[in-house]
Amino acid sequence: MNLKISVNKSVLKKVNDLITIKDELRIEVEKTENGATLIDAGVKAEGGFQAGRNLAEICMGGLGQANITVKRYGDIDLPSITVTTDFPAIALLGSQFAGWQIKTSDYFAMGSGPARALALKPKKLYDKIDYKDEADSATIILETMDNPTTEAINYIAETCGVNLEQLFVLIVSTSSLTGSTQISGRIVETGLHKLVDVGFDPKLVLQGSGFAPIAPIHPKFKRAMGRTNDALLYGGSTFFTVKSSDDEELKRIVNEVPSSTSKDYGKSFYETFKGAGFDFYKIDPALFAPARITVNNVTTGSIFSAGQINTSVLKESFFEG
Repeated sequence: MNLKISVNKSVLKKVNDLITIKDELRIEVEKTENGATLIDAGVKAEGGFQAGRNLAEICMGGLGQANITVKRYGDIDLPSITVTTDFPAIALLGSQFAGWQIKTSDYFAMGSGPARALALKPKKLYDKIDYKDEADSATIILETMDNPTTEAINYIAETCGVNLEQLFVLIVSTSSLTGSTQISGRIVETGLHKLVDVGFDPKLVLQGSGFAPIAPIHPKFKRAMGRTNDALLYGGSTFFTVKSSDDEELKRIVNEVPSSTSKDYGKSFYETFKGAGFDFYKIDPALFAPARITVNNVTTGSIFSAGQINTSVLKESFFEG
């Protein structure tokens, strides 16, 4: 793995550019009382598609590109986001994955973005991709409904080993257009994470790309969470180029990736979540995967695909849920 690449250094210009055009993106920027920079991209701030697109690229540590388009799913047209990266292990698992529980006595949120590569959260994942970052600044994205507390901001800075003046905290709500956009922008990360879960070495994944619909926003958090998950699980498609010496094993792995392999597949995520008593740990982990995956093995030239877009569940979730 190329340890010379720093996701926190790579993303700093993009974060500063975001601050410069904050009015055009309808986001708000302020200094916290302890000196960190707080960027509200979709909690109290209105945000939008472009704020969400920028947030998705920042989440990938500046090592991926995101674009907004419109795609047809069955007989419906939906705004969608496409994502590409030439550094999948670092950009997606080492940065974008929401793998850090920010938990203090007075605050909780899931953290994603480049700061994780300084804190090494979770450590086992960084060992798997053989990566760690070194930087004087840190950028973290928090999915939350509230501003982080002073204690939480201090905890993040201390864990990352940076001065508070060099900490950039971006906050966004799932019930915002920014939030919905950046969650769909995690479609390729979702696919790579599932590939790793079923046994593929992430260091052998060379490139990743994909798309997913951007879920219509809903003011109620659990409903919004249901729709944004359905966008990935039933509407998301991924493509990876990989290096493998065993086509048969690769084919087996690809067939295990799609969300349709889960025993909980087939209902909207909200209904599944409700049936589990709103307890994530009671949901089959196999469900958290893209609807469709295609893999090209550059060693042999073979291509394998599995899964399918499920328009009926998308309609149920977006138009009835």
